[in-house]
Amino acid sequence: MKSAKNILQPENRPLKTAVLVLDECNTLSFAAAVDPMRAANRLAGRAAFDWDYVSVTAERPMLTSGLTVPSFPLARLQGCELLIVVAGFQLARHATPSLLAGLRRIAASGATIAGIDGGPWLMAEAGLLDGHPATTHWEDLENFSARFPEVDARNDRFTVSDARLTSGGATPAIEMMLHIISARHGAGFASRVAGLFLFDGPAALPRPQSRLGNRGHSALTAKANALMEASLDEPLPLAMIAETLGTSPRSLQQQFRLKLNTTPQDHYLQLRLAEARRLVTDTAMPLMDVAMATGFTSQSSFARAFRTAHGTSARDLRQEQARPTAH
Repeated sequence: MKSAKNILQPENRPLKTAVLVLDECNTLSFAAAVDPMRAANRLAGRAAFDWDYVSVTAERPMLTSGLTVPSFPLARLQGCELLIVVAGFQLARHATPSLLAGLRRIAASGATIAGIDGGPWLMAEAGLLDGHPATTHWEDLENFSARFPEVDARNDRFTVSDARLTSGGATPAIEMMLHIISARHGAGFASRVAGLFLFDGPAALPRPQSRLGNRGHSALTAKANALMEASLDEPLPLAMIAETLGTSPRSLQQQFRLKLNTTPQDHYLQLRLAEARRLVTDTAMPLMDVAMATGFTSQSSFARAFRTAHGTSARDLRQEQARPTAH
């Protein structure tokens, strides 16, 4: 096995990159990997990145939007410095022995491996994330942590560990790509790249993922949000959250009003109801268990809050999601 070359250091030479695209990956996740490289090349007036599209088989991969990507099979990839794995749905079906062997082969050549959305799952299945911090989309993070106990699963937007990078979704993937660009070409250049597609730029500090998004948060409200998300089944009193963060309930109320135009209590409730909707639509968990998992002590209070937030009952929403749709 060759030692991995550090791609996160100043370098003007084009970064030889391969983008492994799997069927049913999200179009936005695919664009998040590719568009920052395109923008970097345009701004530099030369090739800062040189990339190919790679598929699992000879068939062109199809994105969730129906777009297909011209590519060649991973088995024919002779080598690269950075392999970006973009995956979405049907990960168990995609994790074939040949794919996992292909990932291990590229990693053994010394390449850096990055995963976006479902990509970290495939990296972990191949044993490439053992002992590394890693993340995936927040909906799957608990299952990811249980499935791969040797991986240091984190609720970060993206992670960097030696020759391994992982991202929880499309927007964090843009941040991850800008991190690579910044390391190789400088923070000023990375900011100009971000400006080409009107992205506000990467976070100055690592931020956790959030069910309601991170836009508008201050440092204090982001930390409060993380505490709330970690305790959806047994909601914490506002006074306890404030004390944990070394502030007062009044200051926390003011920050939520100023930054998010809401109260901490309502923000907490929306987090719980967002998770309740996910459990209703994405799992077969009994509705009473959904209520308990999101901090409601009675079915009636859960039902009222759910209908107010989502305009329908949890039972009706689950039945609606189960109906086949016409195409």
